[in-house]
Amino acid sequence: MNPVFVNIHTHRPTGSGIELRTAGIHPWDAPQADSAALDRLARELESGGVQAVGETGLDFARPADRDAQVRLFRAQLALACRYGLPVVLHCVKAFEQTMRLLREQEPRAVIFHGFIGSPEQARQALERGYYLSFGERTFASPRTVEALKETPLSQLFLETDDSETPVKTIYTRVAELLALLVEELKRATTENYERIFIHG
Repeated sequence: MNPVFVNIHTHRPTGSGIELRTAGIHPWDAPQADSAALDRLARELESGGVQAVGETGLDFARPADRDAQVRLFRAQLALACRYGLPVVLHCVKAFEQTMRLLREQEPRAVIFHGFIGSPEQARQALERGYYLSFGERTFASPRTVEALKETPLSQLFLETDDSETPVKTIYTRVAELLALLVEELKRATTENYERIFIHG
């Protein structure tokens, strides 16, 4: 596959490059998620048109009940393991709990989307073989910029999430931060995508 712009997580698909097809129940919706919702998700995953479970995870900055979030996350990790799918994680102020739950049920690949953690948290995730994805919010946080700079290209993704910023702009800004060419970033993220979703 020729290197392209891989947008590993977006709420505004453009139909160009690679945009991941996911299905999941967001932690914000945990209090309303019942067994019927999980059954619907399982059927969608079983249909074969989904590449990853997500976004799922924990958000302890929100008022959504934490116990409900944990139950929902555990259930979606179980589905990811059952269907052999990677997960795209939403993790806000819940890094340690997220890592503990991943130790209980580890999918075949883990992508922290919109990573905004510290360099130390990044190192912990990277040591476990997880991938980190960075986007528009990265540039507002010096510690997250530092985490980005420490992330190996072999574990890096980029994204637009819900931003209107074009993915090419994200790549350009990250390339400048890392003193790389945009084509080098495209090659790395395309290879990472192939490793997980084509050869994995």
